[in-house]
Amino acid sequence: MKLHEYARYDAVGIRNLIRAGEVTADEVETTARQALAVANAQVNGLALPVFAPALDHAADAPFTGVPFLIKDHGPVAGGVPFTLGSHALPGIVADHDTDLMARFRAAGLVTLGLTTVPELCASFSTESVRYGPTRNPWALDRGVGGSSGGAAALVAAGAVPVAHGSDGQGSIRIPASCCGLVGLKPTRGRVTCGPDAGEALLGMAYEFVLTRTVRDAACLLDAVQGPGIGDKYTAPPPRRPYADEIGADPGRLRVALTTRPWSGTPVDGQVAAAAVLTGQVLEQAGHIVRECGPHVDGEAVMLAGMAEAVALASLLLLAPRQPDPAMMEAVSRQFLHLGRECSALDMLAALNAQNRVTRSVSAFLAEYDLLITPTMGRLPAPHGTLRYDDPGHTLSTWGAALTDYGPFTGLFNITGHPAISLPLGHSDDGLPIGVQLIAAHGREDLLFQIAAYLEQAMPWKGRTPPVFVGNA
Repeated sequence: MKLHEYARYDAVGIRNLIRAGEVTADEVETTARQALAVANAQVNGLALPVFAPALDHAADAPFTGVPFLIKDHGPVAGGVPFTLGSHALPGIVADHDTDLMARFRAAGLVTLGLTTVPELCASFSTESVRYGPTRNPWALDRGVGGSSGGAAALVAAGAVPVAHGSDGQGSIRIPASCCGLVGLKPTRGRVTCGPDAGEALLGMAYEFVLTRTVRDAACLLDAVQGPGIGDKYTAPPPRRPYADEIGADPGRLRVALTTRPWSGTPVDGQVAAAAVLTGQVLEQAGHIVRECGPHVDGEAVMLAGMAEAVALASLLLLAPRQPDPAMMEAVSRQFLHLGRECSALDMLAALNAQNRVTRSVSAFLAEYDLLITPTMGRLPAPHGTLRYDDPGHTLSTWGAALTDYGPFTGLFNITGHPAISLPLGHSDDGLPIGVQLIAAHGREDLLFQIAAYLEQAMPWKGRTPPVFVGNA
């Protein structure tokens, strides 16, 4: 199997080739290893050398033989070291799989490596001091977003068709937007976060994957969704497989469209235009589109975000091996200080704020079937723009920097609604632009129906970045 052949296929396509006997799983893995070497030399998306051998996986499963990567965001796979992108965490080895990793293995995915992240996965820019900048396949001087930046770079470059990601404020959707990919943040409770957490970052962090096609996202969600043993809560089960939603008729929808973030942050004109065009395409398809968005209390949004930051810090402060703050980047030290200083009453106030925000957005999504926004407020930024290791940052200035760059995504981490970023636009200088779709709680089915329609009406399949192993 040649690199240019391999890179043409998504995960479902590779699976189908293997099932048909046109190529063996071993041949695919050999080609994937070559592709990873070629792509990583340019984008710097691997946190460790490629695994040899690949991690164990099921031999007769929905995605047996499909190459895959996991994210360095904490203990994921038993036997694999993790660092959270930090010099202060020197390769602690996970002693067991997460429930989600067990499902990835059971699905047959061939895990070949660990992808780069910003330190503590706490930035929209993947350029930690430990690993250096991960470069965007569309423009090597630009960032890939964060925190699932290494995953996005390597999927976009054609090295693997799919990779694991996590999303605490947009960390799947923002890299998807920066790199021209499909990035779904599922409904709260759709994908288990067990066994070590009852709810990840107070229910505001989510795990799934980044893909190049909508059908891959749907089929992979079928493979991993559902409660784990002892989960604190779960999302309502789907009425049928998500794969069956591809091509299904959603009926005539009430669609809201806004390019104005809750924060009032200015939005790049080209970014806004991509969202507006998406609304026009849906209106032409017969849906009712109105320019409006949910009204939320900005102070409550910021307060809820503070609770998530404290939850992140607590993971380190309560760990058996606490990191040395002197070995951490500047904003990470600010998080640790917040975690030590925050009181129980502060946290209760923040959780009350989360509830208020969730109620107001849910009421809006009871009136509208779908909300369209840009995914980001800006085009992919040059390296060094966010400056996570700048000692001049306070948590307030850091929060403002994130809100300026990605003002549309974190709201739906707070509320738990499913949201997907689709690569529906391109800037004048060739950079990808993501458009975000949000639906009511538990309605990934509707997101897949509309995303599949837009994939046909506004196709991105023929667009590949300059750094793409299919060109090798």
